[in-house]
Amino acid sequence: MDHLQAIRIFARVVETGGFGRAAQSLQMPNATVSKWVKSLEDHLGVKLLERSTRSVSVTTDGTAYYERTRHLLSELDDIEATLGRDRANPRGVLRVDSGGSTASGILIPALPEFCARYPDIQVRLSVTDRTADLIAENIDCAIRSTADDPNLVTQAIGTLRWTTCASPAYLAEHGTPLHPREIVDDKHAVAGYFSASSGLAPPLHFLRDGERIVLDKVRNTVMVSESNAHLATALAGLGIVHTLDFMVRPAVARGELVPILTDWRPDPLQVYLAYPPSRRYSTKLRVFADWVSRLYAELETA
Repeated sequence: MDHLQAIRIFARVVETGGFGRAAQSLQMPNATVSKWVKSLEDHLGVKLLERSTRSVSVTTDGTAYYERTRHLLSELDDIEATLGRDRANPRGVLRVDSGGSTASGILIPALPEFCARYPDIQVRLSVTDRTADLIAENIDCAIRSTADDPNLVTQAIGTLRWTTCASPAYLAEHGTPLHPREIVDDKHAVAGYFSASSGLAPPLHFLRDGERIVLDKVRNTVMVSESNAHLATALAGLGIVHTLDFMVRPAVARGELVPILTDWRPDPLQVYLAYPPSRRYSTKLRVFADWVSRLYAELETA
């Protein structure tokens, strides 16, 4: 038995909460994962997991074993990654998580340059507007607008400006608001965005010459939970949208959307790269972090 491999597989079962998800993240058959864990239990002479037809729970011995070994695995990963930091050609699969608009509007258009520079790195981009569990889902890093997860390392990589806009057809029918508070008038509607994770819709923020206005009660014609769909609602003339500038900039340039309230822009959104502590010294993550930071710096000056 490869003792270290068995420990790693057991740890994935604990972190993901079951054999099926562990098998999926490790790209192994369920039966193989179960066999490895059973071999580890036989080797140790204790039961690590309680199995039933519907769930898997960790025994007291299993919890103690996991808590001791996970620190050893993390330290081993750090040591191995550190040894590879000076390699000229980082390699392997890099699992990145991002929202839909970030993927389609920022990352993917620039990825050919990254792939040409690092041909031995295979980027696996998970695109979703929900908040993924990086540790449980075995993801190397994620691009996020928050740095509030204590289990992750976060580093600021840039900022994004906001824009409020609507389609020419919408403005022709409903008029152009000259002040944020006009948005709450009965004649206006907002095509809203709500979080896929929490189900909540963030308020609309506006700022001009130190005066801040927050609108948390607006009339929504339609609400969506995915960023590219949010852009589509604006293009369809379903209402005013308050969103990130990079998302709507191409449509504005084509005349498909019209910026409004341009002197009422809120503070830019801070963007972070988040990753598990065990990836801290990963060479492929380090070069990706450097690259994506430069990418966001270019957006700020555009």
